[in-house]
Amino acid sequence: MKHTLMELPYAMDALAPYISEETLKYHHGKHHAGYVNKLNELIKDTEYEEMSLEQTIRQSNGAIFNNAAQTFNHDFYWNCLNPTKTEPSELLLNAIKTTFNSMESFKEAFSKAAAGQFGSGWAWLVTDEHEKLRIYTTSNAHTPIEHNLTPLLVCDVWEHAYYIDYRNERAKYLDNFWQLVNWEHVSKIFGDKELLRSSASVPICNDPDDPICEYLDDMSRQGTTST
Repeated sequence: MKHTLMELPYAMDALAPYISEETLKYHHGKHHAGYVNKLNELIKDTEYEEMSLEQTIRQSNGAIFNNAAQTFNHDFYWNCLNPTKTEPSELLLNAIKTTFNSMESFKEAFSKAAAGQFGSGWAWLVTDEHEKLRIYTTSNAHTPIEHNLTPLLVCDVWEHAYYIDYRNERAKYLDNFWQLVNWEHVSKIFGDKELLRSSASVPICNDPDDPICEYLDDMSRQGTTST
């Protein structure tokens, strides 16, 4: 399949003043687009040409893996941002409080992990193999779906995500990240995952515009096969 650069779900200037239009033009239009274009170039006339993005990530390595994973990670990152203030669902908020004691404690722990990620990488909120919330960091292109973890939220800490606006002040970028978190998106994934855990039914997502859908649907199919 030919992979395409996702359209941003908001205008290029919508995340200002926290993330500028200039940053989005470079980050989405140059860096993200570059990963997508390179991936299509690399998979031409290979077995990966017929695979979904998620399947490619799980079965590839080297340059194909790097570009596939970075395509997925960036798709996910853009959907985790929203210029309009949103709130987590009661279900998600309760899970955060159970695991981290409070939303503020969670934000502090997440920001500390993101600030401490050496070099390029990503900071994630995931559900692990025991269905527990975890803060998880990955370097370079690595992604939680390599390890059957379900990503809920991500912050990009590659320098190209913030250097135009914040120079080397990653901590300031992280402080402002919380002004843009799309809690509705995070809550939807968490709710879908909880439904999947309780039902083990047919695929529940089936949304081609949601980068986590294929992953959740694969997990649902696996659960149905094993029951």
